[in-house]
Amino acid sequence: MARRYMQLDVFAARPGQGNPLGVVLDAQDLDTASMQALAAWLNLSETVFFLPPDAGADYRIRIFTPGSELPFAGHPSVGAAWAAAQLDLAQPRDGALVQQCGAGLLPVRIEAEGTRLLPSVRSPRARELARHQGTLPAGLEALAAPGSTAALWDNGPRWWLLEAASAAQLRSLRPDFSGIAAWSNATASTGVAVFAFEDGDDHQLAVRAFCPGDAVNVPEDPVTGSANAAIGACLHRQGRLPGGGHAYVASQGRELGRDGRVAVRVDTDGEVWIGGRVQQVIAGTLDW
Repeated sequence: MARRYMQLDVFAARPGQGNPLGVVLDAQDLDTASMQALAAWLNLSETVFFLPPDAGADYRIRIFTPGSELPFAGHPSVGAAWAAAQLDLAQPRDGALVQQCGAGLLPVRIEAEGTRLLPSVRSPRARELARHQGTLPAGLEALAAPGSTAALWDNGPRWWLLEAASAAQLRSLRPDFSGIAAWSNATASTGVAVFAFEDGDDHQLAVRAFCPGDAVNVPEDPVTGSANAAIGACLHRQGRLPGGGHAYVASQGRELGRDGRVAVRVDTDGEVWIGGRVQQVIAGTLDW
């Protein structure tokens, strides 16, 4: 069966700067095994499948990495929101939509920047599960900011969050992927997201996310919405959001030849929203 297919670049000011996303439309007759097999074959960090929504939702997606299904992920949700609005799969009401995914019903905002759509999605509320005890994988121990420790946060995916002593050290890090994979597998986590404050022209935080374990099997993710949302929740709880306000921009992907930007906003209820620009790169059909 021929199915409509799109490939998007999410959190990208222009094609090639963000995180690729596979978007499979007309997926209502695909079972879980078929979706997982296609996501593995496409070998993108995530692929989303559009399905008929249940009551209360404007559209429904399932999110797969090459290795597993995720209840929530940031760049797939932002990309799916863009696709739903751009293709008229759902009609925003005063700029609002509701996305259905494994994490439940998530509010979406669709704003305009000239002729472009700017989507943002409210992340599931993040919670801290644990603090790391013992030695970190090689390279991360020396990278950590003085007095900081890795903490495991859950907003659908489970990310170890670690603050680096400086953005320069973070950007020059050569990660021990085998050590991070072993740690991620042993703790049933998605991976490790490391961040540092950085006073850039258009961003205030530098981020890198490593997920080489069995759950995702992507050594370094170019631009990661769920990790950025978890970091935003962590910094909000600590009262340390960049600039002392409620919104900032994170830079991620430069070390992989990308230059993604994630807009992070914390609303008055303490909920974290993530958004950014989306570029369509491929449109066509696939047979699966």
